[in-house]
Amino acid sequence: MNNICKSEMSLPDVKTNAALRACVSSLALASISSNTQNLLLRMFADPYLLEKEDRVSLVEQLREGVAQYPHVSELRVLLGMALCVNLDPQAAIEQLEESVRLAPNSFIAQLKLGELWMRLRACDKAEEHTRLASLLAQSLAQSEMARRQAAAIRTLRREGIERGGYKTPWSWITRPLRRLWTRNGSQPSEALDIS
Repeated sequence: MNNICKSEMSLPDVKTNAALRACVSSLALASISSNTQNLLLRMFADPYLLEKEDRVSLVEQLREGVAQYPHVSELRVLLGMALCVNLDPQAAIEQLEESVRLAPNSFIAQLKLGELWMRLRACDKAEEHTRLASLLAQSLAQSEMARRQAAAIRTLRREGIERGGYKTPWSWITRPLRRLWTRNGSQPSEALDIS
């Protein structure tokens, strides 16, 4: 361990545990190979730039890192993101949920799990994790990211694009009519509201 980590060892137990987690996290992230770092940078810049072999290689390398440091939440977030890019949402959900379990106060873990649920159109879960992320935000940039994600979730709900969002076969007729009536200032009657 580096000198900073050694000097924090003498603090009370609560601070020592937090310092140890930070040191392990730093060591885990520092252990990522330069090849993996390059693939991550390309993934962050534009996930569509990664060829299939690159995506598979990135997932394998991050899995090795998670196997070596299973309690580091940040590595699991990176793995979950790489799994999403590799079109493996079920494995991504597992990694991101484990990341949130390991670090429930992690802004990025909550935000990315909320984003994945949003993309899968599970708006209740997406909204819950995004709300937690916004509460955990520690900068204006983080607050803005959470705010934009929450706005996107509200748009999905408003447009009825969510799992379980279509209640009856007639909803495709009643929703536009309800919007039209609301836009004109009148309210639809209760007798016509069949959804």
